[in-house]
Amino acid sequence: MNKADIPFLSVAELSRLIEARDVSPVEVTEAYLGRIDDLDFKFNAFLTVTRKEALQAAREAEQAIARGGYQGPMHGIPVAVKDQFWTKGIRSTGGSRILADFVPDEDATVIANLKKAGAVLLGKTNLTEFAMGRGFERYSPPRNPWDLDMRTGGSSGGSGAATAAFLCATSLGEDTGGSIRFPATWCGLAGLRPSWGRVSRYGVMRGVWSMDTVGPISRTVEDAAVTLAAIAGYDPRDPYSWNTPVPDYRQALDGNIRGVRVGLVTEQLNSENTEAETREAVVRAAEALEELGAAVEEVSLPLSRHSGLLTLVSLIVEPAANQGGWLRERLQDYGHNNRVGLLTGSIVPAAAYYKAQKLRSLLRQ
Repeated sequence: MNKADIPFLSVAELSRLIEARDVSPVEVTEAYLGRIDDLDFKFNAFLTVTRKEALQAAREAEQAIARGGYQGPMHGIPVAVKDQFWTKGIRSTGGSRILADFVPDEDATVIANLKKAGAVLLGKTNLTEFAMGRGFERYSPPRNPWDLDMRTGGSSGGSGAATAAFLCATSLGEDTGGSIRFPATWCGLAGLRPSWGRVSRYGVMRGVWSMDTVGPISRTVEDAAVTLAAIAGYDPRDPYSWNTPVPDYRQALDGNIRGVRVGLVTEQLNSENTEAETREAVVRAAEALEELGAAVEEVSLPLSRHSGLLTLVSLIVEPAANQGGWLRERLQDYGHNNRVGLLTGSIVPAAAYYKAQKLRSLLRQ
């Protein structure tokens, strides 16, 4: 196979070729590193490229496979990860100048799990400062491969750009209030915010601890399933992670959704803030799901009208609490928008935060 064609294969296709030894992890890694060298100046997707470490991991994967030690569909697959996750011995900035020189002594659990699955880490991707907001990058914004004048969505925009530009086979983002779903949508990708607790957050720089979730940003649903399977699972270092078995997500991709229940939230569908084009797309999707055998019905959740406000309270209060020391000592090192947001979050009355949490519990119930 022509090495230049390798990056355009899906993870599923690439893993079959690697398992059959038709291509080697070293060839695959070199192909992706070549594209990063040639093209990332356009996209600004990466903050750190781990060339030396990636090639070493690729050689180790190649040797293990040659000995018959193939570990599964992520073995030898080059991935990129949001620079919000600790990586042992590798700069981990959180997209902030405050942590410009921070090098962790250990890997985040999701990074350790990727390595255990045999994945090859290409580097750390761009993000908004401390994963807050959209358009709050401190290291220049990543650009959308479909149109360089367009943004990639936040806060995992670098992972979105890298995946859409074929600079990695698949990637990891982190989603608190849309930070996987926005880049996936804006860059034409498959992104998934897993259920809270499905994936460990140990070693993930905190944004909103009660909402932060790590998940895949991939080019296909199958690739997202493969990526999620590699990182999911219980971790005693994250007491909120689920101590339940991780299913084989790929097995569920058989097209059979008969009996699946789908709810359309009436207040969201009919909100004056929902654009007509969006509403029409959701209705068409619901009709298609119904034709495939799903049970679709409208569901009324009156408190969902306030869900945006409830989210906003947590999005500004919890980061301000987490970063109180830096706010006092290094305020000018934050970008302007985050200075304003964090200072605002630090003076929101406790009664307002408490009321938001009560309403949040009612909405869940």
